[in-house]
Amino acid sequence: MRPVLIGLSCGTSYPDPGRALFLGKSLDYGEQRLSAALARAGALPFLLPVLPDTSMLVALVERVDALVLSGGSDVAPGVYGEAPLRPEWAGDPARDAYEQALLGAALAQGKPVLGVCRGIQLLNAALGGSLYQDIGFQVPGALVHRDPARYDDNEHPVRLLAESWLAALYGAPELLVNSVHHQAIKALAPGLRACAWAPDGIIEAAADERRDIYGVQWHPEWLDRESPHFARRCAGDPIFSAFVARVRVRAGVA
Repeated sequence: MRPVLIGLSCGTSYPDPGRALFLGKSLDYGEQRLSAALARAGALPFLLPVLPDTSMLVALVERVDALVLSGGSDVAPGVYGEAPLRPEWAGDPARDAYEQALLGAALAQGKPVLGVCRGIQLLNAALGGSLYQDIGFQVPGALVHRDPARYDDNEHPVRLLAESWLAALYGAPELLVNSVHHQAIKALAPGLRACAWAPDGIIEAAADERRDIYGVQWHPEWLDRESPHFARRCAGDPIFSAFVARVRVRAGVA
């Protein structure tokens, strides 16, 4: 039985005069623990490079069995028809266009999709939903969902929708997860169903299980055995194992 091939969207480090390495060049990058989590689940992860020719991005997606939209920079408000409320929330339109091309190809080809942190935001916005540009600014009484000093030490519980894919995985009504985001789903996209919420009502996971489209707002790849919080928080590997299992079914390699 061959391993399933999963394409990962990448982030881009743009030319920075303060960076001596590859001075003046753009770098595509991926986060190692995300690739490692997919490998532990039995998949072969491939980083999909940023290419200017959309047809080549479509061709890349044709060669993998599924797509993972990774974490990273803000989604530009223009994706969901808004202007930035502040300059620092303008996002990364170039990355948005690249990931929308990958997502469009995956959906057209009927391939499973998993969005992680930024990934669920891009997924929701691209499918017709909207985002809070900044939770603290737009949601009175919200939790602190991003603390730069504490980063993934920042945490909160999430309440799971009964009979959802997450509830089936964990067999519990609530999980404790990391939280490193300042943007989040505002209006849910048509076809997606919310399946986890923070105590302040922020949507923390969503899915279209019929089409094998899933997204979580936290970083499950950081909830592995290397994490100092492993014993307290939910394990992250079940999410990737379940996703890879669904990919096997869709790809006919179960």
